[in-house]
Amino acid sequence: MSSIGIIIIAVTCIVSYLGLNDTRIFEKYKFNVAAISSRKEYFRLISSAFLHADFMHLFFNMLSLYFFQGVVSYFFGNIGFLIIYFGSMILGNVFSLMIYKNQPWYSAIGASGAVSGVIFASIAMAPNEISVNFLPGWLFGTLYFGYSVYMMLNPKQWDNLGHSAHLGGAFFGLVYSIALHPDLAMSNILYLGIMSLPLIYLAYEIFVRKRIG
Repeated sequence: MSSIGIIIIAVTCIVSYLGLNDTRIFEKYKFNVAAISSRKEYFRLISSAFLHADFMHLFFNMLSLYFFQGVVSYFFGNIGFLIIYFGSMILGNVFSLMIYKNQPWYSAIGASGAVSGVIFASIAMAPNEISVNFLPGWLFGTLYFGYSVYMMLNPKQWDNLGHSAHLGGAFFGLVYSIALHPDLAMSNILYLGIMSLPLIYLAYEIFVRKRIG
């Protein structure tokens, strides 16, 4: 595991813990459409990724990051990992901002967009070298995105997790991987295609059926 991955996981755990125990921190730094669009608080595009709804939400995202970040650091280096992580984070939240632009009350938290980019970049490079609880990495990624898409299309009243950020984050991680290692990424196109199926369905629901926004 890379040192930069350890630092990000540690900082995320600390900030999430503070947010869970102090509503002022949580409210000040979460993703909120009105705060970003009207008050120009663009820092929320980043700060919201360091907050989580509960310890299970935090654990799931950090566990996913733990398993997939090593491959990304190996192929892209620490700088490349940071570009993918924060690029996916920001693009994922910008995508959420676009989707919910007519819902100023919409709020969300979580590192889902950033983790999605890392997962896609990792599978693009080495789909069979990673296993999560005995599941091959590409299958875990498919289930990860499938669950997120289901939750986004069937939201619970208490759910303010950043499910929509998955799409933008995954897109950034995929495009960055193809741009830097096109031959390797294209050789794993089957795994990437399978993992993309839930996100393709989500795009259909958003842009064709207009179910969200």
